[in-house]
Amino acid sequence: QAWLMESGGDSVRAGGSLRISCAASGIIYSGSSYCLAWFRQIPGKEREVVAGLYTGLGSTDYADSVKGRFTISQDIAENTLYLQMNALTPEDTGRYYCAAVPVTVPPDGHCGLKLDYRIWGPGTHVTVSS
Repeated sequence: QAWLMESGGDSVRAGGSLRISCAASGIIYSGSSYCLAWFRQIPGKEREVVAGLYTGLGSTDYADSVKGRFTISQDIAENTLYLQMNALTPEDTGRYYCAAVPVTVPPDGHCGLKLDYRIWGPGTHVTVSS
């Protein structure tokens, strides 16, 4: 059975970097294709997607707010999804979730950022102080 578990959340200073992880049991190394994504819940705002990845190709998509600063990646051997976050600002503070949904091959090889994700982890908290 597929499940997700995030880790690595921490408190960092503005301008710093942090990498968070998501153990993706039964997903990345499953032989099936999935779209994976990182979402975040910022206090007072709706949960938003920040990055997506198609496991079949490793193709990625990013929200404008994080493009050029965040990198989503997968380690197939470790069944792990990562989010490398650089140039962090206090506006990046929030709870970060990974999510997954099984898919057939996307038409352009990309998952995009508007899928209905079905499997969720409990989240990990990131605090960025000024």
